[in-house]
Amino acid sequence: MPATAATSTAVAAAAPRPAAARGWPTRLAQVVVTLAIVLALWHVLTAVTGIVSPARFPTPAEVGTALKQIAVDGYSNGRLHQHVLRSVLLVTMGFVVASAAGVALGLAMGASRAVEAFVNPIFLVLRPIPPLAWIPLAIVWLGLGDAAKMMVIFVSAFVPSVINSYTGVRQIDKPIFEAAAMLDATGLRYWREVLVPGALPSIFTGLRLSLQASWTTLVAAELVGAVAGLGQILNQAAQDIYPAMILVGMFSVALCGWLMTLGLGWIERRVMPWRTHG
Repeated sequence: MPATAATSTAVAAAAPRPAAARGWPTRLAQVVVTLAIVLALWHVLTAVTGIVSPARFPTPAEVGTALKQIAVDGYSNGRLHQHVLRSVLLVTMGFVVASAAGVALGLAMGASRAVEAFVNPIFLVLRPIPPLAWIPLAIVWLGLGDAAKMMVIFVSAFVPSVINSYTGVRQIDKPIFEAAAMLDATGLRYWREVLVPGALPSIFTGLRLSLQASWTTLVAAELVGAVAGLGQILNQAAQDIYPAMILVGMFSVALCGWLMTLGLGWIERRVMPWRTHG
């Protein structure tokens, strides 16, 4: 092997690993330790000392029993995986449609003063309306089925996507636009090589906010007229005065939202590999 090649290999082998690769074991250990401490404290306060009444806040053992019940025998018209799949499907469909439309409109508003002048007044009127305020109208228009829930999810996820995509375009440095003009980047090339790459960081910020809003809205929408879903678990458990099952529903929502956020982060790292993720 030539000396230069051997030297390059040795330098590459001795180079420190990326911060993300070194940090994963540490973060995982921190999560495990934190969860263990919270679980132990929860057990002591409820099951051991009784400082917190189990009638108001269930013990870990009671939550485990409720989890086993819904996973094996079912609860509120289905087993846990059926409720999870239904909610995840609704969130995914509503989120994807709303994000695609919101990002496109936000980019168009940021790129064109004419589009902004036409759309912005309407958007400013509708923006202050809380997404949950659309539930009664969605039920009147679409009934109690999945279509009404998807409409409410669409409204909640649409706004953050529009705002952050618009902001991303407006935050692109002016010299980039000047360089694009010098290189005669117009039409589709202008969008593909200037607008979208420049606005990507803000776009993904909006997508994370949209995903969070989608889950919040879905649970609220499923509290009314749902046959199955994680919101239905919470609604039925509240009617049955079943705190342990309520916590199972809450933890399920948290886990699903966390996993979908991780998936979105994975996509973000693939789309923007130049960004550093610690």
